[in-house]
Amino acid sequence: MLRNLKLGAKLNLLLLSIFIVIVFLSGLLISKILEKNAEQVVTDKAFLLIETMGAVRNYTSKQINPELAPRLETEDQFIPQTVPGYSAREVFEDLRTRPDYRDFFYKEATLNPTNLRDKADEFESKIVEEFRTNNKLKEKVGFRSLPGGDIFYIARPIAITEESCLRCHSTPEVAPKSQLATYGAQNGFNWQMNEIVGAKMVSVPASRVLERARQLQFVVISVLSVFLLIAVILINIFLRMTITNPLRNMALLAKKVSTGDMTVEFEHDSKDEIGVLAASLNRMKVSLQIAMNMIESESEN
Repeated sequence: MLRNLKLGAKLNLLLLSIFIVIVFLSGLLISKILEKNAEQVVTDKAFLLIETMGAVRNYTSKQINPELAPRLETEDQFIPQTVPGYSAREVFEDLRTRPDYRDFFYKEATLNPTNLRDKADEFESKIVEEFRTNNKLKEKVGFRSLPGGDIFYIARPIAITEESCLRCHSTPEVAPKSQLATYGAQNGFNWQMNEIVGAKMVSVPASRVLERARQLQFVVISVLSVFLLIAVILINIFLRMTITNPLRNMALLAKKVSTGDMTVEFEHDSKDEIGVLAASLNRMKVSLQIAMNMIESESEN
């Protein structure tokens, strides 16, 4: 089939094949690069959120808790505003009302929490145990699968660094009465100073990461395709003007010469290979004409 195609069609087919291969391979490479880039963007934003939550925890522990701590013994119900984790969650939930953060989630996954809402599941417990067994591990990033879809998470350890924390988490005997009245005496005790008890975890649906990558990929591939298409058109025009059209004209002139028309000239101004071919054809035509004249002379004699 290819043997029956004209040279211009073959060149266009070759250029189209190259165009498709370049777009396909570059699309795969760009997809991987943009996925990593989108993941890094989300990671940076998540790390900023974790740092912010850490600042909120410190503020609550050092400034809010001392002011409200005396009331824990007199109030009937526990005052959650004294808990750093509670303040961090409330601030984070307020952040989630903004469009840029609505898909982010925050949890202080704890092995033995006072409020069972913070209880670490099996996957989160393994991460906390990694932090407990490896003191050099300061953060962990990855994906996990859930029934609702994959999520991208970032985790950092929660360590007991303030003595004030042990008032509520050492033993039930020293815990505030309002805490016992609200949460009971079964959970959230026997914590030790400098012990890692949980992990601050920020998560976002993996589709959010992939969606951003796909958007960037579509834009980059579109721009690349446009430039490649322009390149193909320009190359096609160049080949048509410098190769296929001159060759077509030479083929037509050669056909006329073969029928005895010796008045035609193979004209090509450039000194490239096509020009050399045109000059050779002109010399061949002259040689042919001389040979024919000689034959006619011999016939007359």
